[in-house]
Amino acid sequence: MHMIPPTSTHQLKQVRVINGKPVFYEPESVKNARAKLTAHLSKNKPVAPLKGPLSLFVKWCFPAKSHKPGTWRDTRPDTDNLQKLLKDCMTICGFWTDDSQVAQEIIEKFWWDTPGIYICIRQLEDKA
Repeated sequence: MHMIPPTSTHQLKQVRVINGKPVFYEPESVKNARAKLTAHLSKNKPVAPLKGPLSLFVKWCFPAKSHKPGTWRDTRPDTDNLQKLLKDCMTICGFWTDDSQVAQEIIEKFWWDTPGIYICIRQLEDKA
């Protein structure tokens, strides 16, 4: 997906207390990131949700600007936080029934000339 990847993550959820009870909510930046991801993902969703165990390979390519293209991005956001929001959006779009089906996962984040999120999903076969 050619886009500037969002840097707001699932971890940025907020909590406030209403009538003595905690209420969780998403800040506007997370809502916007979710909407952006869902809009781009929905263009590429499968006809039917994938079944069984899956392998997920994702390359997060952020605009290089002052960094050398192809170098690892070792700054925030963390890969696990990026993946959580992405996988939630992929579930909403119908790539699979539940993101628990992802049994194998490789995540990379780079500085790159062409920003985007590049995703490869593969159905896994039992080794037995």
